[in-house]
Amino acid sequence: MRNIYYVIIWIIAVFMLSGCIHRELIIAGPDNGASEEASAPQGETKDDTVIPRIAFPEEEYRRLSKSGNATIKGRIYVSDAYGKKIYGKQVRLYLNPVTSYSKQWYSESYIGGYKMEKADKRLYNYLKFTASNIEGKFAFYGVPSGTYYVIGMVKCGKACGYDNPRNIRIAKEVTVSGSETESVDLGKMIN
Repeated sequence: MRNIYYVIIWIIAVFMLSGCIHRELIIAGPDNGASEEASAPQGETKDDTVIPRIAFPEEEYRRLSKSGNATIKGRIYVSDAYGKKIYGKQVRLYLNPVTSYSKQWYSESYIGGYKMEKADKRLYNYLKFTASNIEGKFAFYGVPSGTYYVIGMVKCGKACGYDNPRNIRIAKEVTVSGSETESVDLGKMIN
């Protein structure tokens, strides 16, 4: 029982550090081909504003399926302008169901670059977690039909041209149904 307590605390810490409360530069990646610009350098927020979260939509989450047969698999990495890939080796990834609550996180924090208030504790009951292998490959099994944000982080330093290592957060929306297997290229181009 004591080990479960430590695992839960670790999962909560990973979630909190993996995107809900820090800033990231958004750079066009292979998944969208569009040129997106950020108004603040990587690692900085636009200002000290902390965006309040909407009320946790209990009914919306209650309607989500709790079991399923779909698989979401892929590879997490960052790549430079020359196509060299740096894989997220043994990193934690999670699936967050797309709801009004997670859409706010995606638009305000991931895309917008703002800090947000801490997530409601009830959210953790609806997340699925996995880890990548040394080649950056990952898989989520037993996924209920629906739409999710697949979220992970690659730590990159000198191989990415940074003097100090940086955590580069990557998120992508994916939809699965039935017992299908969906492949996700969870990559982002860096300067």
